[in-house]
Parts: sequence; structure tokens; C-alpha cells
Amino acid sequence: MSARLEGHCLCGAVLIAVDRMAGGAYACHCSMCRRWSGAAMWGFATPADAVSVSGGIARYRSSAFAERAWCPECGTHLWIRDDGADYELTPGLFDDAADMPLDREVYADRAFACVRLAGDHPKVSRADYERDNPFVEGDAP
Repeated sequence: MSARLEGHCLCGAVLIAVDRMAGGAYACHCSMCRRWSGAAMWGFATPADAVSVSGGIARYRSSAFAERAWCPECGTHLWIRDDGADYELTPGLFDDAADMPLDREVYADRAFACVRLAGDHPKVSRADYERDNPFVEGDAP
């Protein structure tokens, strides 16, 4: 995987460049991410000062502490971002992200049967994630 990633949404209206990342990819199976993505959300963290975005962006405040963004032209999901925190971008935007390793899986005990992931990556349960992130309101059933 290259040090700099350049990617775009499905229609090409939004261009995103990333100069550095905070780690590999993660999968999230919380109810909001499942609803937003269809089954599991994939993401990777990158510091805000390492991201440049051009093109129109639509945003939705999905919780008291975070927003989700997408291309208003084609609907491609772009990121979730906690207030003032790193961007959590979707790896599929970047062709060069194909070799990005899976670092962890959160809400692993909430995964749909069709997206249970094999491997020895850390699998964080709902209880453990919410214990370690007390600002999360709790995952709906």
C-alpha cells in the first residue's frame, strides 16, 4: 500500500487524498453502521490534517458526537467522524487500499451471520466497546 492514498466516490465528484493513516482497517457491526452500510461498515482512521477533500459533501449528524458524510451526487459513503477527531474513511474509495490489513472488529458479537469475519484480529464485543467508550449512548437492539 502506498504512503499516500488518492481516491474518489463512485461518480468522481468527490476526490479524497490521504497523506498518512493511523492504522489498518476495522469493521463495525453496531446497529447504526449496519443500517448505514447494509451489514458492516469498513473504515480506517486518518488524522484530520492528513486529509484533503474536494467536491460537494452531504453530512448527517448520526449521533450527539459524530457525523457521517457521503457524495450528494451518487450516494457513496465517505466517512464517519467524531467531533474534532480523526476521519474514519471507507477503504473502498481508494484502489491502493487493497492490501490494508484488518486491525480489529468492533461490536463483533452483533455481526450478521453473512458477515462474520474469520481471522485472529481483535474482536471487541458490544459490552467491551461501550465500557471503553462511555460517550457512546449504547447500541440499539
